[in-house]
Amino acid sequence: REAYKQAGLTPKDIDVCELHDCFTIAEIIASEGLGFFDHGKGSEAVGKGETDIGGKIPINPSGGLKARGHPIGATGAAQVYTIVKQLRKEAGDFQVDGAKVGMVDTLGGDFSVVCNLILKRGW
Repeated sequence: REAYKQAGLTPKDIDVCELHDCFTIAEIIASEGLGFFDHGKGSEAVGKGETDIGGKIPINPSGGLKARGHPIGATGAAQVYTIVKQLRKEAGDFQVDGAKVGMVDTLGGDFSVVCNLILKRGW
């Protein structure tokens, strides 16, 4: 919530998000924790396609960490790179049309370190 406060934004302002999905359930838990969906509704939202490209909040259009082989140590940098490509309209087949505000949610050490970044095109 602090990242939203510092940026002067809310979850509804985020156009695309790359979040730490080291396990399938992590996407569901994080999407609720980041305020994209109410508690207990993340699984339903994923099932309805609300996190797909063109959905309410596209999450991990790159395929996420598992699609990259979860490069421990390079995870956060890869997520930032992916969001920057989205905001520059350079994401190719995975481009979220009109993406101007992107979020990176990453963590390490069994959730002991969490980092949220909000990036905005032309900020």
